[in-house]
Amino acid sequence: MKQIIWFVKTYATFVVLFVLQKPLFLFLEKGSATQPVDNIFTELPAVIWHGLPLDLSMAGYLSVIPGFLSIAVVWLKRDLVKPIMNIYFIIASLFITCSFLLNASLYPYWKYPLDSTPLFYFFTSPADAIASVSIWQVILSIVILIVLTIGVWFTLRMRGEKRQQYSRYAYGYGGLGSGKRNRFDDFDRHRGRTSIILLLLTGLLFLPIRGGITVSTMNTGQAYYSQNAYLNHSAVNPLFSLLESITHQEDFASQYRFMKDKEADKIFATMTSTSDENTYPLLNEATFKKGTPDILIVIMESFASDIMPSMGSYKDVAVCLDSIAQQSILFTRFYANSFRTDRGMVSILSGYPAQPTTSIMRYPRKTSQLPSIARNLAKYKNYKTTYYYGGDADFCNMRSYLVSQGYQHIISDANFPIEDKLSKWGVPDHILAAKMMEDIKAQQNEKRPMLRILQTSSSHEPFEVPYHRLKDKRLNAFAYTDSVVGHLIREYSKLPRWKNTLVVLVPDHVGGYKEHLDNFDRSRYQIPLILAGGAIARPMKVALIGSQNDIAATLLGQLGVKHQDFLFSKNMMSDATPKFAFFDVPDAFGMVSEDNSIIYDNKAQKVVYDQGKKGHNLKRGQAYLQKLYDDIASKK
Repeated sequence: MKQIIWFVKTYATFVVLFVLQKPLFLFLEKGSATQPVDNIFTELPAVIWHGLPLDLSMAGYLSVIPGFLSIAVVWLKRDLVKPIMNIYFIIASLFITCSFLLNASLYPYWKYPLDSTPLFYFFTSPADAIASVSIWQVILSIVILIVLTIGVWFTLRMRGEKRQQYSRYAYGYGGLGSGKRNRFDDFDRHRGRTSIILLLLTGLLFLPIRGGITVSTMNTGQAYYSQNAYLNHSAVNPLFSLLESITHQEDFASQYRFMKDKEADKIFATMTSTSDENTYPLLNEATFKKGTPDILIVIMESFASDIMPSMGSYKDVAVCLDSIAQQSILFTRFYANSFRTDRGMVSILSGYPAQPTTSIMRYPRKTSQLPSIARNLAKYKNYKTTYYYGGDADFCNMRSYLVSQGYQHIISDANFPIEDKLSKWGVPDHILAAKMMEDIKAQQNEKRPMLRILQTSSSHEPFEVPYHRLKDKRLNAFAYTDSVVGHLIREYSKLPRWKNTLVVLVPDHVGGYKEHLDNFDRSRYQIPLILAGGAIARPMKVALIGSQNDIAATLLGQLGVKHQDFLFSKNMMSDATPKFAFFDVPDAFGMVSEDNSIIYDNKAQKVVYDQGKKGHNLKRGQAYLQKLYDDIASKK
């Protein structure tokens, strides 16, 4: 009987530990909520109640091994099983506390529950993974992790059994013998009954693990109940969310099944086009005819339209970028496709949309099959290609992706002396830009056309830059990178090859400012796209709707380069292509067109933003996401 009670108490303890995380998260992250909560205490019961199914499920997973070990205790000496049980509880305690701390630490930046992304970042490059925080934050987190882990383990551990005086009929298990029957018969019968009950209880864990006997199995979406995303995220069990993300990584063919394949195919066909028919020329006549301008793509870390004076409310931040835009081609209705750099890179350079549950950059075999601006330019126009990044080129499998994309030279932190690595992310933007400008000057007589990519990093947490113009640390970091871009363009414009150069300025993902914008706010995804340089026809503003994955087809279309392999990219300047923007984050996808703007919460399975022709883009967005995952699944 004692083992049965102990097993039930173990399961209940896991549940209580998960429930206690809810008020802690609510209080810790109140300042990070994108939608204010008037009174946490009034919301707490609903958060606990709606998160309870996930807590029961996760407690069920964690209780399976104790269930079988408790059966072993019935038949074996307790001292043999106890060390194994306590080691397991140490591991479980570490998982519980680590998932909670990671979730709480990252939520202010990411605004969605914990998934496998931080693990991917850490294992590809630990230094870059923790570059966003100070050393003292790391030390404090480790101390808290150790203390909490010990505390959780102390609560869960299997305690030693008090020695008892046994009767002459008892054998090995407490005083279970009665003396009225053969002592061995009584003892074995008791062990058998206890084992059967424990086996049944362990088997019954299937119900909370699965979420009952309904058609759908347990998933994080079941915790979503409110229009306030912060409350939904507070209800989510972080360990469950993490494990769900890990286990669903490669199951692409079964994810996002909104409709039958034939219906998805039909809708998707209306949203794609590789045509360049009636393409409006953005390049001057000489460049357009020749079709081989030098190309520089500057991928700007976390920039948003809002920090440009002409497009937002901040008048003293991205002043250089704004000045460049006034003399260039500015796309005013342009959207980021993703929320992280590894997603944004693929969207820009491969014309391939981001994914809400994973990053395709995790799978080198799949990224090797993606289309590539660099490869197509090298194949059809004999371009020389170079990539400049001040950080670790192995972070997020970046190097494997770039190599498979056809970049012949990759400049990273390894190419700079140690004294230049002044930032946690490696080499600051101004040193990186100076290195590229040095190469540009040295290659002025190069006969081949050049494709260069410059990826900035300084406008990223922790926003520590060698620049002090604005009081706000975050805005000052953006102002620093803005000044670097401005200086780069001014210096480049003095060179002879400038007149045959096209510069593409685009952020890598949704803006780092305003930091409190909700994932369900359409303005969060608006970013600038600027085409500058001596190769453009004339300054203008383009009001066509597009997103990052349209850059590839639009650029190649201007150069007369084939791009039929860019299925998800469309030439925005062609009359034959549909005009829309698609974007996603872990919780949602969005689609913007002239008729309708919509954001759909995949977890809650409901529309959370709908303007214009109500629901017009719902089926279109669902079909688009479904076909995207079909395409990923097809890449072996």
